[in-house]
Amino acid sequence: MSYSYLSHLECPQCGEQYEAGAVQQLCVCGSPLLVRYKLDELKEAWGKADLSGRKADLWRYHELLPVSDEANVVTLGEGMTPLLELPRLGADYGIAGLMMKDESLVPSGSFKARGAAVGISKAKELGVAKLAMPTNGNAGAAWALYAARAGIEATIVMPQDAPKITRSEVALAGARLYLVNGLISDAGKIVAREVADNGLYDASTLKEPYRIEGKKTMGLEIAEQLSWEMPDVILYPTGGGVGLIGIYKALQELKEIGWVQGRLPRLVAVQADGCAPIVKAWEEKAERSEFWPGSATAAFGINVPKALGDFLVLKAVYETDGAAVAVSDAEMSAEQAKLARLEGSFICPEGAAAFAAARKLAERGWIKPHERVVVLNTGAGIKYPDSVQVEAPLLEPGEFI
Repeated sequence: MSYSYLSHLECPQCGEQYEAGAVQQLCVCGSPLLVRYKLDELKEAWGKADLSGRKADLWRYHELLPVSDEANVVTLGEGMTPLLELPRLGADYGIAGLMMKDESLVPSGSFKARGAAVGISKAKELGVAKLAMPTNGNAGAAWALYAARAGIEATIVMPQDAPKITRSEVALAGARLYLVNGLISDAGKIVAREVADNGLYDASTLKEPYRIEGKKTMGLEIAEQLSWEMPDVILYPTGGGVGLIGIYKALQELKEIGWVQGRLPRLVAVQADGCAPIVKAWEEKAERSEFWPGSATAAFGINVPKALGDFLVLKAVYETDGAAVAVSDAEMSAEQAKLARLEGSFICPEGAAAFAAARKLAERGWIKPHERVVVLNTGAGIKYPDSVQVEAPLLEPGEFI
């Protein structure tokens, strides 16, 4: 068997194909590229039993990942995060089968490690020496750390009000860190200029094809953890939407090789009401979103006013009969506290947004009480210390409660 059944890259918009053995960025038409595999061959050569005894990380699915030589794998042990049942919160929501895919336990404390692991590994395989990317915080932290492990120089540009811990992660990893007095879209313009002027590898969201492949392993893991039976609904906090695109791609590939059957889960894109371009587009039944002016939310990771892959996110939602939902910062904060009190999990604001959306959809009857529902918590709450304000009584030495 081959380590990877990688075939080629393909534009989902115009159908143009590209060779996967060379550095590729966007299609000539401006669309992101998707990785394609020799699924017919893989269907015959690979079975579920082949996973037995493999390490409990995302590389257990290496046949369906784009790194051709195992020697190029750059790993910190990422993947195979818990799929936790949430009985107390589920009872509160009226959803008997509520579960959380908890990405807070991966390296760097967020699901961004998945995209970084696969993206950096493939960059190493392609001979990349220097890369650049804009970030809202967690992605830059993850890519900087994995780049350090791979010996690749990283240039990271983030908004100055991004979470401070992510700034520290980038700096400590030895990356070139720059802050911008603006949004991620402003950081993106700076990175684009740096890429053009100095020939750096552009690791911006969806401007390289391999971040999706790392993120799709969340879908592969959910399927395996549920014994290859599909949940009814998957909710995902959506900024750039790479994880949602990836999960949809993973489940399509699993279906094509015969590992899952039946209807795919209804996918739900969750956004903040202060930055909800995907939700607006879905409500208008549009194929693409419009730039969201003046975007603002406490869930910094989903503060993306215009996603390059918006049409892929919307396609995944439409084709699974899913939905797009916006929630307020106050609703996120309430759910963040409720998760901690009822289930002992300190989740990130973006994950809290997805839970707030699950509550809303259950109240509307869109999610039925008997359905199995998976909510993505995309990072650790401790990476956002300013998201919770606590006041406690101060005791002097010798005083008692």
